[in-house]
Amino acid sequence: MSKQKIGCSSSFSDQVLAWFKVHGRKHLPWQTDRTPYRVWVSEIMLQQTQVATVIPYYQRFMTRFPDVQSLARASQDDVLQLWTGLGYYARGRNLHKCAQIVAAEHFGEFPDNVDGLEQLPGIGRSTAGAIISLALNQRAAILDGNVKRVLARFHTIEGWPAKVTVSKELWAAAEAHTPEQDFADYTQAMMDLGATVCTRSKPKCSDCPLQNDCTGLKQGAPENYPGKKPKKTLAVKTTQFLILQNNLGNILLEQRPSVGIWGGLWSFPELDNAEDAVNYCNKHFGTITDCESKPSFRHTFSHYHLDITPVHISIEQTTRRIADNDRQQWLKCHQWKTLGLPAPVKKLLDSF
Repeated sequence: MSKQKIGCSSSFSDQVLAWFKVHGRKHLPWQTDRTPYRVWVSEIMLQQTQVATVIPYYQRFMTRFPDVQSLARASQDDVLQLWTGLGYYARGRNLHKCAQIVAAEHFGEFPDNVDGLEQLPGIGRSTAGAIISLALNQRAAILDGNVKRVLARFHTIEGWPAKVTVSKELWAAAEAHTPEQDFADYTQAMMDLGATVCTRSKPKCSDCPLQNDCTGLKQGAPENYPGKKPKKTLAVKTTQFLILQNNLGNILLEQRPSVGIWGGLWSFPELDNAEDAVNYCNKHFGTITDCESKPSFRHTFSHYHLDITPVHISIEQTTRRIADNDRQQWLKCHQWKTLGLPAPVKKLLDSF
């Protein structure tokens, strides 16, 4: 069966907008008092994260950083602490960096066009389009994961959306269907349609306003679109988390480098599994009074599995600071709770 021809179609946007008036989400936290700042924060949080997960994070973030100036003045630790649990921490670091640039170079005002927004850290074409359309109600197409799915099925666009040729075709469809009015409602409608009706599995096609013209549905296999990411076998790495606790009850944490996995977050010192934790700690931290290996567990990143073995070691150590090492500190419970922590580190600390 041939593809649905891509062209400007008022009926497409009219049907989507009519559906949105009845079924769309209109009371999400970022839909009140819409400003470029509030929309931007929500869009960054929503990248690769579901709405239900984002809402409490967004509310806490807005309470702590109600505007771009307050976010720009904050320390990276403050920002990442509120980001703990959301994952993909580069988003949090870029959010902070972007706020500093907007405050310092743009007088606290976000650019009012897609090209200007795309020059800022962490803002791509789709995020820029969402800010322009949702916050300023100006015409701009978006192409987040939900919209890709709707358009790929409607037009039976084959292939993995990250491929250049597929992405180009999807963007052409997104631009063609974006109407000449009602920009904010249409943008939200497309995201809602993909999130609540045209879902990844078991789409509710009978509830879709586009069902009569959707070529994916006519073929009887809308789930075949868009194409899936080529599978690859994830590598497996191993490490030991050294949970060092001194006689004052403090736990040693170290801040990771700003780039790389968990960049800028606070974590436990790590050793290769082949290294001897007891000898290492005797050499660097003091006399060991107790040592216990905990059950290993797996944490999965997008490109590899990390098998973690926690080793809880008690030592005689009375000084809080580590000589010549500002990245390592002995911290009490109330202190590490204010830091940005990777999810598995937070989980282990909470167990204490």
